[in-house]
Amino acid sequence: MTLRNPKSQRGFTLLELMIASVIGLIMMAAMTTLFRQASNVAFTVTQRAETQQNMRSGIELMTKDISLAGAGLPTGGFQLPNALGNSRIACNQGGTCYVPGAVYPNGNYLTGIIPGFGNGVQGGALIPNAPAAVNDSITSIYSDYNFPLSNFKFTFAGGVSTTATVTLNTCPAACPTAGLPTNILAPGGLNVGDLILFNVQNAGTGVGAANGQGTSSVQIATAVAEITSIAGAGPWVVGFASPDPLNINQTGANSLASALTAATGANDTISANRLFAVTYFLQVPPAGGTVQTPRLMRQVNGLTAVPVADNILNLQFSYDVINSVAGTLDANQANPLLAGDNLAQIQKANILVMGQGPLSGGTRSQSMYLQTSVSAGNMSFCNSLSNSGKVCQ
Repeated sequence: MTLRNPKSQRGFTLLELMIASVIGLIMMAAMTTLFRQASNVAFTVTQRAETQQNMRSGIELMTKDISLAGAGLPTGGFQLPNALGNSRIACNQGGTCYVPGAVYPNGNYLTGIIPGFGNGVQGGALIPNAPAAVNDSITSIYSDYNFPLSNFKFTFAGGVSTTATVTLNTCPAACPTAGLPTNILAPGGLNVGDLILFNVQNAGTGVGAANGQGTSSVQIATAVAEITSIAGAGPWVVGFASPDPLNINQTGANSLASALTAATGANDTISANRLFAVTYFLQVPPAGGTVQTPRLMRQVNGLTAVPVADNILNLQFSYDVINSVAGTLDANQANPLLAGDNLAQIQKANILVMGQGPLSGGTRSQSMYLQTSVSAGNMSFCNSLSNSGKVCQ
């Protein structure tokens, strides 16, 4: 029997195995590093995309509401009654006021835009990681054109009653009622807490009628009231009791009672139009065992606020206002009330929003700013270039 020489079976030496292991470990470490970097990049891109999308959804809503500010309001705004003090902004029917100390300014005067400098966080709560101590709110007020009330008739018993009976208007076959709502409680219809703008007019007086050129409508009185109750199913009984959560239903000049008292003529008519007073602010949800991130809230009239965008750390506004004395533009006014500007002359609102990524990945946490400007085309107009001098309406 012939035995094989063991020296003819060569393998790896210990040194070769060690070198191969080291090279393999280096390659695995490099691949792990590349994978981690790729994962971090994907995480960053996802965070920024979600943050930007979240912020844009909130800005789009604010842009829509601010662009409509002043639509359907009397030119220059409207004086609310103040026998019981100034009316409140952004309070729901349960008595919760979302914006600290917010009331209508300038002796209870309602304009299309009400700035809220420094009161933009519910309860004055502190927002961690916010870059600035100042957070603002904004209130935009305009008429509701999606649910017109022209198909309904508001009748007040006794002339000055705070309760109205609402029925469908009776009109001839040619009356354009097609497509108009027939139920005030339909989706999108009236709710307790809504604001109603009442206009008292006389159809049958004025220059046109006096000259035999037909009838013309003359405005007699205007008033705003908050709905405090709704009952019935057509006809409906709508109440405007006082006191109300927004302190709108007061007595005295410019109140609903004074407007109804003015409606004494045979041709006097009362038209109603719902107003939207929309307030944007930040809220830090109450602690519930998890990390509570601030969010952008939207509140309408006297209803409950709803969230529209999460992880919003900072909300700031500035305004371009026509100086009604000099006729020049006061740009980027963070607090036009303190500057003595007329709020009815706000021409543009500048919005700055800071958002944070939905996941807090330590140093990988993402935050970013978005900024835009919105023209308020329905506010008062001031022409400083008129040949006859400054003209403000």
